[in-house]
Amino acid sequence: MADQAAGADRAMAAPAPQWRTHGTRRRSTRAWRVRSSAVIVAVVVLAVLLVPPLTQLDQQAVDLAAKLQPPSWAHPFGTDDVGRDLLLRSVYGLRVSLLVGVVAAVVATVIGTAVGALAGALGGWVDRGVMRVVDTFSSVPHLLLGIFIVAMFRPGVWPVVISVGLTHWLSTARIVRAEVLSLRSRPYVDAAISGGASRWRVTARHLLPGVLPQAALAAVLMVPHAIWHESALSFLGLGLPTHQASLGTLVQTARGSLLAGDWWPTLFPGLFIIVPTLAIAGLAGAWRERLNPRRRSELTL
Repeated sequence: MADQAAGADRAMAAPAPQWRTHGTRRRSTRAWRVRSSAVIVAVVVLAVLLVPPLTQLDQQAVDLAAKLQPPSWAHPFGTDDVGRDLLLRSVYGLRVSLLVGVVAAVVATVIGTAVGALAGALGGWVDRGVMRVVDTFSSVPHLLLGIFIVAMFRPGVWPVVISVGLTHWLSTARIVRAEVLSLRSRPYVDAAISGGASRWRVTARHLLPGVLPQAALAAVLMVPHAIWHESALSFLGLGLPTHQASLGTLVQTARGSLLAGDWWPTLFPGLFIIVPTLAIAGLAGAWRERLNPRRRSELTL
């Protein structure tokens, strides 16, 4: 009896299995990433909403006496080659990039959801034909196709939105089609069809509501990609006009300053591109894990 009691005491005093420790550490790291991503996104939203109306400075105001000043209390991000405040210019550029990214993501999600739901609901030759079209467009690089679309219009916000929307609906169409095919095998869908419901009614009442969470997640995941796409087009001079603040335009105009050793005109707009988009992607990854907790989220933007 004494030996059994001693064995029980040793078992109780034994450390927790190592896999439990790793699992707890992984969950705490994931929770910290989600919280930090949420804080960054909240700060970004407040900045783009509040800074332009509250500030008394003109983001286009030129002050040649203050050109290329390094970061200071008066100008936390420094000034550009014509003396404009880089913090204010970066906030305005982020505002435009977020607008383009969100609107383009919504456009691409609507197109992809409609195409994917149509292919999955009708099936047969319609499904095969639609997916061949999707595969054909997928074989062309997004940026190359976006340059071709933007080149047909004058530089502006809406040509970029159209370009990004028309080149980023393909993945959403595949996701929605796969979800619709999965929902079609559910018993309640078979019951609705057996009860005499038309194919369009089944699609509108049973299939589309089931794919909306996945479509919304695809839209959120598409926002960072759309911002990067817009920044790339503006950097190439094919996106927004050069006088309009855009993160890609700011980086493009700062190349000469970087070669001269002035690093801040390139660094801060670049951080405004990278940090917010990674934060949005982090929140979208957490959302995807909640929708499908059995599969670890692996973002492929």
